[in-house]
Amino acid sequence: MILVKFRDRHPGMRSTDFHEIRALPLFREMGAEPFEALTRGGYVQTFPPQVELITEGEHSDFLHVVIEGSVELFAGWNGRETTMSMVYPVSTFILAATIKDAPYLMSARTVERSRVVLIPSEDVRRIFEVDNDFARAVVAELAQCYRGVVKSAKDMKLRNAVERLANYLLRQHLRNGGRPEFELRMEKRRLASFLGMTPENMSRALKALQPYGVTVDGQRVRIADADDLAGLAKPTPLIDDPEH
Repeated sequence: MILVKFRDRHPGMRSTDFHEIRALPLFREMGAEPFEALTRGGYVQTFPPQVELITEGEHSDFLHVVIEGSVELFAGWNGRETTMSMVYPVSTFILAATIKDAPYLMSARTVERSRVVLIPSEDVRRIFEVDNDFARAVVAELAQCYRGVVKSAKDMKLRNAVERLANYLLRQHLRNGGRPEFELRMEKRRLASFLGMTPENMSRALKALQPYGVTVDGQRVRIADADDLAGLAKPTPLIDDPEH
C-alpha cells in the first residue's frame, strides 16, 4: 500500500491524477485557494483487490475519489448482500454521508487494484460552508445522484428481469460508441446482483435475449441488431442513463 500526502503529490500522486480530480464538476469551479485548502489534508492510497474501503453504518471520515481501478458499492441485510453501484475513474463516493456527517448507507470495496484519494470529510464540510462555488457544485452532484436513485428504482420496479438486462446491455452498447461487440464492465455474478437477479435468473435472461440478436461469450457481448433489442427493451431517458 502506498500512502503519501496529497498536497505534495509525489511520488504516489501523479500530476495527471491531480488535474483529473481538479477537472471533476465537483471541484472544477473552485478557486485555487479554496481547492488547496480542501485538499491540504488529503492522501492518495493504492489498494489491492477486495479491500473494504468503507463499512455500512460507520460515519464518514473521508470523501473518496477513485482515480484508477474500480470500486463496488454494496449493502447487506439479514445475511443477504447486493451490489448497489460501481464506481469508475474519475469519480467520488459517497458525498451525501460526507456532507451530512451521517453513517454510510453502503459499504465499498475494490474490485481490482485501485488508487483512491481520501479527502477528510471535516475539510469538505468546512469548505462547503464558506465557498459558494463548491457548495453549488455539491448541490448539483447530490441532485444528480438523487435522480440516479429514482431512475434505478423505476428500472427495478417497472421492468422484469429480461427488460432490465436488455436495457443495461443497450446502455453499455451506447457507452462503447454503438459498436456491436463490447466487454461487460463487471463480472456476471456482480451484474446479476446489480440488476436484482440471481445468477440463475441472469442465465435465463441472457437466453431469452438470444432471439433478439444478443450473444455472450464470457465477458464479451455481441448485439447483432440494436434496433431489434430496443424494440423489446423500450429504453427511455426517464429511466435509462448511458453512464450506468
